[in-house]
Amino acid sequence: MSRPTIGDQELVLLRHLARHQPASVGEIAASFGEVHGLARSTVLTMMERLRAKGYLKRRQAQGVYRYSTATGPGEATRSAVGQFVEKTLSGSVSPFVAWMAERGEVSDDELAELQALVAQLETTRRES
Repeated sequence: MSRPTIGDQELVLLRHLARHQPASVGEIAASFGEVHGLARSTVLTMMERLRAKGYLKRRQAQGVYRYSTATGPGEATRSAVGQFVEKTLSGSVSPFVAWMAERGEVSDDELAELQALVAQLETTRRES
């Protein structure tokens, strides 16, 4: 079963927390919320929504809840991309690939990563 959808701002918060975990709501409100103009209560609401969706977990230590990611690195991003492809592009990655080609701003490292992914796809298809 797929995870519940995640909003753009939730994804940015999740990435921030992944780099600064474990952290309290107060710490994230100071390091993330203030920069983005979000009140502590808004940060708390977002973090609790992410926890309810299964992206965060929390543990109490010395009377304070400390939050950390509940998923592996990149899982939320992969989920968001998958939802975008399914809902916006009707399951086809061709428009996205065409956009990347037209944009022409792919670094050498990104191009190598894309080539490796295509090779992996080809191998998977041959094995099927």
